[in-house]
Amino acid sequence: MLRLVLAAIPIAALSIAVPLVNRIEPRVAGLPFLLAWIVGWVLVTPAFLWTIGRMERRW
Repeated sequence: MLRLVLAAIPIAALSIAVPLVNRIEPRVAGLPFLLAWIVGWVLVTPAFLWTIGRMERRW
C-alpha cells in the first residue's frame, strides 16, 4: 500500500497540483514558479521510484 502511495505522489504533483501552483511569481532561480515546480518534481521523481524499488527487493 505504501508503495502505491509513493508512486502516486509524483503523479499527483505533476498533474493534479499544477493548477494550484500556476503562478509566475515568485521566481525560483529565474524560472517562473510553475516551471520550477515541474523541473523540481522531474528531478525528485527518480528518488521516489528508487525507494519503491528498494521496498520491492525487500519483499
